[in-house]
Amino acid sequence: MLTSIAERIMYCLTGKTPNSVGPSDTSETSDGFDFLEVKPGRILRIRHILPSRSGGGEEDEEKEEVKNSGRGLIHCKRRITVYRNGQLVIENLGATLRSEILHCRNGNSEPAGTLEVELSDYTSTGNESAGGKESDLPPGRRRKRKPKKVLQVDCQRRVTSCKGTHSDVVLFFIHGVGGSLDIWKEQLDFFSKLGYEVVAPDLVGHGSSAAPQIGAAYTFYALAEDMRCVFKRYGKKRNILVGHSYGVSFCTFLAHEFPDLVHKVVMINGGGPTALEPSLCSIFNMPTCVLHCLSPCLAWSFLKAGFARQGAKEKQLLREGNAFNVSSFVLRAMMSGQYWPEGDEVYHAELTVPVLLVHGMHDKFVPLDEDQRMAEILLVSFLKIIEEGSHMVMLECPETVNTLLHEFFLWEPEAQNTSTEEAVNE
Repeated sequence: MLTSIAERIMYCLTGKTPNSVGPSDTSETSDGFDFLEVKPGRILRIRHILPSRSGGGEEDEEKEEVKNSGRGLIHCKRRITVYRNGQLVIENLGATLRSEILHCRNGNSEPAGTLEVELSDYTSTGNESAGGKESDLPPGRRRKRKPKKVLQVDCQRRVTSCKGTHSDVVLFFIHGVGGSLDIWKEQLDFFSKLGYEVVAPDLVGHGSSAAPQIGAAYTFYALAEDMRCVFKRYGKKRNILVGHSYGVSFCTFLAHEFPDLVHKVVMINGGGPTALEPSLCSIFNMPTCVLHCLSPCLAWSFLKAGFARQGAKEKQLLREGNAFNVSSFVLRAMMSGQYWPEGDEVYHAELTVPVLLVHGMHDKFVPLDEDQRMAEILLVSFLKIIEEGSHMVMLECPETVNTLLHEFFLWEPEAQNTSTEEAVNE
């Protein structure tokens, strides 16, 4: 106790960060860990598990692709109109996919401890949620408003089942502020045993990645560029992105940057489709030395807000997941660097990739209505609520989360009409 107090006093006097995370050996790969240098001196630790597959896997995959060639086609056609008062109107045009319910492998429509939230009807125009009073006026008396911006999304994409036996499928897991790749331990073990190739990086300053002592190293754009390098290094033909909290923003960024390579996206407690902007009244605006002195209080606050229960099991999960174990400098820089004005509702509405939204009912960081708003904006989305979970739901309820994710990976939409199937059979 006295040693801890002495360390904090010395830190306040010297301004140096004790026990700061540094880069590990970059010349070797062991135990499934890689060390990728995205920029000189900017080294990320990456958990990369490449399963061994039998020689006939590719042939079986080709046969399955031919068999299901008429399935999984989604024609994405929508018009997004932004008015000067900030009103957003989304119109889905033509024949589009309607909402479906994911089913678990045991035949039940719901896994234990989850609730199904019915989402948007993909054939609706979106005018119901426009929020303006002009829609209540008779058609002849409505005033014509000049839109600020009109965007058209018109494309056709194939969404297929992704199995662990498919050699062109890679799962990416991206953690949020204060976390590490270790929070995905249950997911990495589960899906690697099913034959999936999995990739999970430590964000810079987290886990065993390098921790530069420059604030600019932790802006959203710097971190997004890191994730772009990781994606380009490990990505294949069909890639599935799984993000938690702040990591969801990087998944959205990659889905926008690589629309032909990102097959599906999972957003776990990621919040609403609003542009990122650091809060001016945040406690993380305090000097770094003050935050370091308050770190025990911050850790306890995170435990209370991040878990539905605060017992010995949850504390052990935090330690095993190496979560909230970053220096005060990194934590402050990460929170103040969350500036991404492009990531607004229009940006998310342009996404055509299927998205699974997972929300812990007791999450005190992200309200449920934010994820519900995200579900309304996205074109093809499913929202699942885990009743006994909170912000760190992947640690609290790993079996339920793994089941939901796996069912989503295997999901593919039915053929939109019988004529397509008849043409394939002929």
